[in-house]
Amino acid sequence: MQITVAEAVGVEGRGKFYEGTGALRDMVPSHLFQLLTLVAMEPPTCFAAESVRSEKTKVLDAVQRFGPEDARQNVVRGQYGGGTVNGRTIDPYRRAPSVASGSTTETYVALKLKVDNWRWAGVPIYLRTGKSLSKRRSEIVIRFKQAPLALFRDTPVESLTQNDLVLHIQPEEGVTLRFGAKIPGPEMHMGGVEMKFDYQDYFNAAPSTGYETLIYDCMNGDATLFKRADDIETGWRIVQPVLDAWSGEPGAEPPIYPAGSSGPQEADALLTRDGRHWRPLDDSAGGKSS
Repeated sequence: MQITVAEAVGVEGRGKFYEGTGALRDMVPSHLFQLLTLVAMEPPTCFAAESVRSEKTKVLDAVQRFGPEDARQNVVRGQYGGGTVNGRTIDPYRRAPSVASGSTTETYVALKLKVDNWRWAGVPIYLRTGKSLSKRRSEIVIRFKQAPLALFRDTPVESLTQNDLVLHIQPEEGVTLRFGAKIPGPEMHMGGVEMKFDYQDYFNAAPSTGYETLIYDCMNGDATLFKRADDIETGWRIVQPVLDAWSGEPGAEPPIYPAGSSGPQEADALLTRDGRHWRPLDDSAGGKSS
């Protein structure tokens, strides 16, 4: 599973806040863990707020905790340098107002998680978020396991198309299912195809920011989409060892990635060592260009 929350904007005048926060504190315990728990939780007994939030907390409680070595091996941080995003020249983070010239604050973080429960045991979960990246995109990608036995023997199908379920959250809302299909003809050749659902195309509904729903839920007293205290505390118990490991390396320079890129090379290496790769931010299945 891959969860991406990519932003094309930089700190945008929020340097004073961001300098003391960084990408890990700002995005992971709240935004990314919210997406993780909604996808990975078991079915609740009902859609009452407490039932849903209890199942979400169970997911975080099952996340394998980071030790100092785990934090070094399975967490990558980075900071954006100068570059171009959507045709606009971006100054390095260290030149932003209220940011120290030698700042080591991360504007990008990627991490690999393991969830120790019956459903997700052995399934690697990769999270990434960053600023001044090439595209604004929030999505969840679930890649299905390969079948243990290929029935197409003695046919040129050694490399079958991976089956992916992609949940598009921003800037477009929808779902894409990728799978393999036989190319018409007398011989067995497989090709990758897509089935795509887009809310705007089917329901003529313009994408919302999400805040409208939350404000409406506040007015109705519906806490389903809001984090509960134990959920928040459990999320911070996951990331705090990473922050502790970083604080034990004062002055350590985060890798610099060009603004307008997909992040630091070290984040690519995090998946490469597992024989995997990030879904490109500019993948056409991600929807229309933002």
